[in-house]
Amino acid sequence: MPTPTELYDQADKLKEQGKLEEAIELLKQALELDPSFALGHSALAVYYGRLGRHEEAIQHGLKVVELEPNDPFSYTAMSVTFQRAGRIPEAEEYKARAQMISMHRH
Repeated sequence: MPTPTELYDQADKLKEQGKLEEAIELLKQALELDPSFALGHSALAVYYGRLGRHEEAIQHGLKVVELEPNDPFSYTAMSVTFQRAGRIPEAEEYKARAQMISMHRH
């Protein structure tokens, strides 16, 4: 049985081939094995966003923020996800949160 990381790597190769739906299925398998696999949630947020499935992208992006609350990149990625979904107030909020966390890290 492949590990979540191995499934992620396979999904990344499929993504490079333009096979986003197949990549999504592998990432779902990875998350069944480890629901706290933040990299899998992050990739799903991106892939769903590329397919215009913004609500699913948002759900996975929010899970990344929940799993990695001290990582400013999680908030920046969430800001981009909200922006692509046309939800600008939320995008601005998450951008500000990313900046706040970055300031406190230095």
